[in-house]
Amino acid sequence: MFGDMMGMLGKLKETQEKVKATKERMNTVILDEQSPDQLLKVSITANRTIKSITIDDSLLQDKDQLEDYLILTLNKAIEKATTINENELAAVAKEGMPNIPGMDSFLK
Repeated sequence: MFGDMMGMLGKLKETQEKVKATKERMNTVILDEQSPDQLLKVSITANRTIKSITIDDSLLQDKDQLEDYLILTLNKAIEKATTINENELAAVAKEGMPNIPGMDSFLK
């Protein structure tokens, strides 16, 4: 019984280290998103840190349009980054979890 418990604790510690490494790696995964007409471009990490925003000069003439473009494009970029982040972390966590029936639904 103690062997099983010690093995599970070791696996848990290993999984925690893998999750930490995955979170650090997500800082290096860069996603690019742009408005449909490519006048606004955003780069963001999978950890949802904005790295750059490029705005075409034509958007600087219309404040309302620029604000709309920023909201739409940033939200799309954040959504993509969140999906990648959650999928990567769930895969690492699932790998380290004991096989308990029904747990799959909690990791999705």
